Amino acid sequence: MTLKNLLPGKLGFGTAPLGNMFRAIPDEQARATVEAAWDQGVRYYDTAPLYGAGLAEERLGEVLSGKPRDSYVLSTKVGRVILDEHEPGAHELGEKGGLFEHGNPNRIVHEWTADATERSIEGSLKRLGTDRLDIVWVHDIAQDFHGDAWLGTFEEARTGAFRVLSRLREEGVIRAWGLGVNRTEPIELALALDEPQPDGFLLAGRYTLLDHEHALQRLLPTAQEQGVEMVVGGPYSSGVLAGGTHFEYRQAPAEIVGKVARLKALADRHGVGIKAAALQFSLAHPVAAAAVPGATRPDRIAEDTAALAEAVPAAFWHDLRAAGLVSPTAPLPQGA
Repeated sequence: MTLKNLLPGKLGFGTAPLGNMFRAIPDEQARATVEAAWDQGVRYYDTAPLYGAGLAEERLGEVLSGKPRDSYVLSTKVGRVILDEHEPGAHELGEKGGLFEHGNPNRIVHEWTADATERSIEGSLKRLGTDRLDIVWVHDIAQDFHGDAWLGTFEEARTGAFRVLSRLREEGVIRAWGLGVNRTEPIELALALDEPQPDGFLLAGRYTLLDHEHALQRLLPTAQEQGVEMVVGGPYSSGVLAGGTHFEYRQAPAEIVGKVARLKALADRHGVGIKAAALQFSLAHPVAAAAVPGATRPDRIAEDTAALAEAVPAAFWHDLRAAGLVSPTAPLPQGA
């Protein structure tokens, strides 16, 4: 099954912010944001145990467990097992640092083995208050590694998580599985395997207005050739494309701030919202099945819905390319 056949629309909801990413948000605000996504017609929700050590799954499940289960698509991730015991001090999250320092205090075990995969799924089902998952992504198997150091983790996932998820797919327990990462290399390696073969992938931050060249070179042509589709995570590049100050989970460096300013100035000249430009660019590639921006406020959901529907003139896309702000090989939205 392809992701485009499975997913109910181009716009999903990413729940990393519901895990108190960057800052703590009240439970009532988190609940209202999920309800706003539902009211706006969003029917694809992506989450992960990592997000606040289970907090995002708990908050999402609180709302979705009251909705008809057949009316939405749900994905979560494996690679982290959340334990009942609490961990003193900050979680060790590598390059993601103190991203979820305001989340739950539960200890997080980083493991991609078969046993850990089954325990992770069991925990997610409980926190989400559901009896089944539609998609399971193998999370962050190349995070915070340099050179070839990540290949050991990939091998652990290949012989563990990949095989468990393939079996669950064959048994009809889940509908699809793939990789949920912010590096292209593990997806390229997974697509080169004879088995187990993923159905798709969630690529965070690597196919945006600010960062897309590497994905265009090898990953996306291979994925297109094999008929493997992509969910675009982080289409606003950790928020810097939507008025925030973060890029790659940290304060945006000066060169990124400068490029965003150039993008926004061009968008302003054409009367185009920067969110519309970012979202529609990421979805223009034939491999893209959906995008999952995150939010912590109900009004942000309405902004995302409007950005997806906004009419963006072809002249804007032409000027974007002429200014060298996007790759000359990047597909542009239809009509551009």
